[in-house]
Amino acid sequence: MARIIAIANQKGGVGKTTTSVNLAAALAQAPKRVLLVDLDAQGNATMGSGVDKREVAGSTCDVMLEEMHAADVVVRTPEGFDLLPGNNDLTAAEIELMDEPGREQRLRRALEPLRERYDFILIDCPPALSLLTLNALTAADSVLVPMQCEYYALEGLTALLQTIDALKGRLNPALEIEGVLRTMFDVRNNLANAVSADLTAHFGDKVFRTIVPRNVRLAEAPSHGQSIVAYDKGSRGAIAYLGLAGEVIRRQRERTQQAAAGARGTTPETRA
Repeated sequence: MARIIAIANQKGGVGKTTTSVNLAAALAQAPKRVLLVDLDAQGNATMGSGVDKREVAGSTCDVMLEEMHAADVVVRTPEGFDLLPGNNDLTAAEIELMDEPGREQRLRRALEPLRERYDFILIDCPPALSLLTLNALTAADSVLVPMQCEYYALEGLTALLQTIDALKGRLNPALEIEGVLRTMFDVRNNLANAVSADLTAHFGDKVFRTIVPRNVRLAEAPSHGQSIVAYDKGSRGAIAYLGLAGEVIRRQRERTQQAAAGARGTTPETRA
């Protein structure tokens, strides 16, 4: 059954869509069965995956409004992962859902029939605490938080964590932090290094070891409708996202092993 990971940060420009597309492509190389859900009205994850958002037969808007089943909207990308495409219609969907009962549960209900088909479902969230983001956090098992290592990014992270805590109490008690990903990192920047050290000290192993550097090739890839893995697999950006995929897979394997041990009433320590 798929692990559903929402890629979210209330602050814009931190690399959410870049991470969504490139992590999906890197996981597909593993190979893992991956579905990427574009929940941002800008549709950048759709275009960056090599799919024209203006030509899709259905979108996440149709799914959220329960006018189409998610399975009928999914398209295959050139890089081997599936995509639930997004476009500008999502803005209208958010308005239409505003007064609907159970509106925060729409995405969860839509994705439930698909969970057996995939190993990972990634959700690219919009850069705001909107109804769409609440749907993503309600549907997800965990949240991956991309962030730049700067002062205001720390404030954004604090706000997101408060949101997650509030949402756990009301809509999704099992929601957890998948990890914090340092993006657009410049090792020559003293502030970035200081914030990075603070993150590691505070969040420990919740901070991914992978650090995504500032990389020109990473910025170029979306204009070609490709992930960095397809565009330049030898670049520093591609190496970083392949490393992140390895960390995500390892963490999921460890969770599965712990769950299996718990079901047998044993732990690695008791077996030893």
